[in-house]
Amino acid sequence: MSRRVVCWRHGRTLWNVEQRFQGHSDIPLDETGVRQAARAASLLASLNPSMIVSSDLQRAHHTASALGRVTGLGVSVDPELRERGGGAWEGLTRPEIAQRWPEQFENWEAPDGEPMAAVADRVATSITRWAEKIDEDGLLVVASHGAAIRLGLARLLGLPEELWHALGGLSNCSWSVIEQGRKGWRLLEHNAGTLPEPVRSDDAPEVAH
Repeated sequence: MSRRVVCWRHGRTLWNVEQRFQGHSDIPLDETGVRQAARAASLLASLNPSMIVSSDLQRAHHTASALGRVTGLGVSVDPELRERGGGAWEGLTRPEIAQRWPEQFENWEAPDGEPMAAVADRVATSITRWAEKIDEDGLLVVASHGAAIRLGLARLLGLPEELWHALGGLSNCSWSVIEQGRKGWRLLEHNAGTLPEPVRSDDAPEVAH
């Protein structure tokens, strides 16, 4: 058995519905997001997580707390799991951003925001640090944010920056699963909303359980 990490995006917020850049803004879950968190928690609890850790932003922490209530586990908090900071873009919609900063919009880099590489580094470092705290056959659940998870995963999987776009986004309250193998981390599930299933294949001896 190997360590596994479930990277779980928070439930829906009003700003998600309005398609506003959230970043470090501390936006709560809406009623749908609360229901999404409860449903996902009931599924993830059956995986018997060893530990739960969350971003310090309430939309992620409240999502993680739903799983904590079902499992009886406490929720640790790590600010390094925050969403990518958007600077002046936070609270604005994509059309508003495109109108005011057309050049930066093309590269999706806010002039006073957090660079993608910096987010990838801090999230990957955080996930690695927390994963080291669980047993070798344990399961860590990380409640975080869409861009933060995607960028952190890209770094952990060793993808070059020009291929980071190959990892699609995560829907609200969906998750991705990585496993620590002999050659590093590998992706088992991405943007899933149902329970991960064992993979049995003959493409590599490591994936057969």
